[in-house]
Amino acid sequence: MTNMRKIQADYNRAATHIKKRIIICAGTGCIANGSLHVYKAFEKAIEEAGLKEFTDLELNYHDDDKVYQLTGSGCQGFCGQGPLVNILPDEIMYTKVKPEDVPQILQETVLKDQIIDELLYVNPADGKKSRGQTEIPFYKRQTRLVLGECSHLDPGNIREYIAHGGYFAAEQAFTQMTPEEVCNTILESGLRGRGGGGFPTGKKWQFTLQEAGPKKYVICNGDEGDPGAFMDRSLMEGNPHRVLEGMMIAARGIGADEAYVYVRLEYPLAIERMTKAINDAMETGILGENIFGSGYSMHIHIMEGAGAFVCGEETALIASIEGRRGMPVPKPPFPAQKGLFGKPTVINNVETLAAVPLIIRNGAEWFNAYGTEKSKGTKTFALTGHVANTGLIEVPFGTTLREIIYNIGGGVTDDDGAISTEGFKAVQIGGPSGGCLTEEHLDIEIDYDNLIRNGAMVGSGGMVVMNKQSCMVQIARFFMNFTQNESCGKCVPCREGTKQMLSLLDEIIDGTATEESFELLQELSQVVRKASLCGLGKTAPSPVISTINRFRDEYLQHIVDKKCATNNCKALADITIDPEKCTGCMACVRKCPVWAIHGEKKQAHVIDPNLCTRCGTCATVCKFGAVIGF
Repeated sequence: MTNMRKIQADYNRAATHIKKRIIICAGTGCIANGSLHVYKAFEKAIEEAGLKEFTDLELNYHDDDKVYQLTGSGCQGFCGQGPLVNILPDEIMYTKVKPEDVPQILQETVLKDQIIDELLYVNPADGKKSRGQTEIPFYKRQTRLVLGECSHLDPGNIREYIAHGGYFAAEQAFTQMTPEEVCNTILESGLRGRGGGGFPTGKKWQFTLQEAGPKKYVICNGDEGDPGAFMDRSLMEGNPHRVLEGMMIAARGIGADEAYVYVRLEYPLAIERMTKAINDAMETGILGENIFGSGYSMHIHIMEGAGAFVCGEETALIASIEGRRGMPVPKPPFPAQKGLFGKPTVINNVETLAAVPLIIRNGAEWFNAYGTEKSKGTKTFALTGHVANTGLIEVPFGTTLREIIYNIGGGVTDDDGAISTEGFKAVQIGGPSGGCLTEEHLDIEIDYDNLIRNGAMVGSGGMVVMNKQSCMVQIARFFMNFTQNESCGKCVPCREGTKQMLSLLDEIIDGTATEESFELLQELSQVVRKASLCGLGKTAPSPVISTINRFRDEYLQHIVDKKCATNNCKALADITIDPEKCTGCMACVRKCPVWAIHGEKKQAHVIDPNLCTRCGTCATVCKFGAVIGF
C-alpha cells in the first residue's frame, strides 16, 4: 500500500531548498511555438552556470543547499503569447520567449532578481506592461479552479501531484465514504456535465449505482472534436493525474473497478501524458489491486479513437471501444443501464471528471458558492477568433460575454490582429452544435439555461469571436461543412439533409440562390433538427438557424442584391481598381481572360462588373495593389 503522506512530506521538505523555480509552458500551443527549444536552452544555461538543479528523486538536501528547479507545465492558457516562462516565487512571467533570450533571463532575473521589460506582457488596450499573472487582466479576471494546477505542476511528476494533495480525495472516497455518499456529494454540489448536455453528474452516477450486476465501467470521454475547442486536451496534457483521480472517484460512486480513457488520435501529447500517468499510478500502487488498503481494485486503460466527431456521442463512443464502427444507437436503454460490453456504464467528459476531486476535497457547499442557481461551479472556454487574448480560460457560470471578450479577451481585433475600430459582430458558442449571439447578448449571464433560451448552448466550451468583417453566411457554411463531413451516415435526415443544406449555402455564397432556395434551407434545417437520430444531426442546423435568425438581412443581401457587404464571398465581391494606385501599366488588361478591363496606357483602368468573372488574375499580376476586392 502506498504511503502518500510520506511522499507528500518528503517532497515538500525537499522543495523548501528551491531558491527559484523556472516553469516553461509545455502545452501543445507553446510547444508549437518552440517552448521545447526554450527548455533545452535553459538546461544548457543552468549547466554552464554551474547551478545545482532540484530533483525530487534526490530529496536529501543539506540545510544550506540552494537549488534551482526547471520544469515544464501544462497549458497555462495564454496561448497567443507563448512560449511562456514563469519565475517563482517572484511571480514573473515572460511572453513570446525565444531560446536566445534564455541566458539573459537566467543571469538577470533568476540570479540577480532584475526584470527584463521587453519580455513582459503588454496590454494592447492601454500599452501597460504587467509583471506576471497576478497583474495581467487575462488571468486576474478568471477563476481557475479546474485549470489552476495546469499552470505550475509538472504533468509528468506524480510525486509533485501527491505533494499538492493529489489522490487524497480518491483515498477519502474509497476508505471513508460509501458509494451512496459519493453520489450524493456530487449531486449536492450541482455539478453538471461539461461535455455539452449539462445533465446532473450525481444523478447520472446514482442511476448507474442502482443497476444490479457485479461489473460496471467508467469512461472518460476525451474525444473533443469541435473546431476551435481544446479544453479537454489541455486538461489531459496539463493535469492527467487529476483526470485519473476523478475517474477513480466515479468508479467508487457506481461500484466499478475498471475504466477507459477515450482519446482521439490527433491528441498525441495527451495520450502520451495520460499513459505515463496511468503507468506511474500503477507503479506507485495508487492503481491496481487493493488500492489505499481498501480491498477494492481499480484499473484504467487508454483507448485511442480515430478522430470521428460522432464518437463524442455516448453510444457511438461505446461502439468504438468495443471494436465496432462508431455509430449511435437509439436510447433507451441508456449507458447507465446497458453500456460498455452490455454492462452499466458512466460516461463523463474530461472537465467534469477533473472537477470531482476538488468537490470531494473541499465539499459540495464550496463548489456551490461559484456559479448561478442552476449552473454551479466554473466552466472552461477556448477563446479564439477575432480577440486580442486568445487561449484557454475558466470563469464562473454567470459571467457575461462582455467580461470575457473585452476584459479577459482584451477586446475585438480586425483581420490583421490590431484592436478593431469597427468592433464586435457575433460570437459562436458551443461549436458546430451551438449558435451565434450578437451585441444585444453581451450582458446576459452565461449558464446552461440562459444560452439555450437565446438560441445557443454551452456545448463543450468553444467560443469563437467574430468582428464586423466576418460574413455570417460563410460562418454558417464552415460549421455545416464540418458536420456534413463528420456525419456517420446512419440516418437519412443527417446524411442527406446536411449535404443538401451545404449545397444551398454554397448557392447563396456563389450568387446563384433564389428566395425559394432560402425558404428551402430554413425548412430543411427544421427537418434535420427534428428527425435525426443523435445529437450530432439534431444540432447540426443550429449555426444556420441562429445566423438566419440574427442576420437575415445579410442572407437576403446575398440572395436578392447579389452582394456580400464584407467582400468575403468572392463571387459577389465588388472588384474595382483604385485610380490613385493604378499606373496604367496594362498588365491586368493583357492578362484578363474575358477582356473585362479597359483603359489607356498610363491612365487608370476600369473593370466592367458585367464581364468580370472574379477569377483574381488581375489582382495577381498587379504590382501596385491597385485591384480592390480580392
